[in-house]
Amino acid sequence: MSFKDKFKSFFDFDEQASFEEDQATKREDHKVNQEQEPAKQFKKQNQDNVVSLTSIQNDTKMVLCEPTDYDEAQEIADHVKKKKSVVVNLQRLDHQTSMRIVDFLSGTVYALGGNIQKLGQQTFLCTPEHVDISGSISEIFNDSSYDYK
Repeated sequence: MSFKDKFKSFFDFDEQASFEEDQATKREDHKVNQEQEPAKQFKKQNQDNVVSLTSIQNDTKMVLCEPTDYDEAQEIADHVKKKKSVVVNLQRLDHQTSMRIVDFLSGTVYALGGNIQKLGQQTFLCTPEHVDISGSISEIFNDSSYDYK
């Protein structure tokens, strides 16, 4: 063997050994990652299932409003934006202003993904998206047995 061949074999051996060491290191890293992945997934699942009890308590507030002017509609909408349910009594307003307020609140509630329901002749319930409403209130028209004048 010539000096040139010895020199090549010396460096080829070092490259081969370093290549094998790199492969072994990669295999060990892969094993460690596989062992850690289930722990990370479990930890992530636990974090997704955590619910703060204080947030539930704060979300249960309901606001009662009896506007006397159309300008108060924005204040009612702000309550819904703050994720509060609002009962709106429109008895103090004329029919035209009541319709304008209901239209404004309907648009606001729709944009926020909430719901608006009629509770009585001039009473409405506006709820944000996280509040579910079950049941309905039927209206009685032209029934003399329920006429309370």
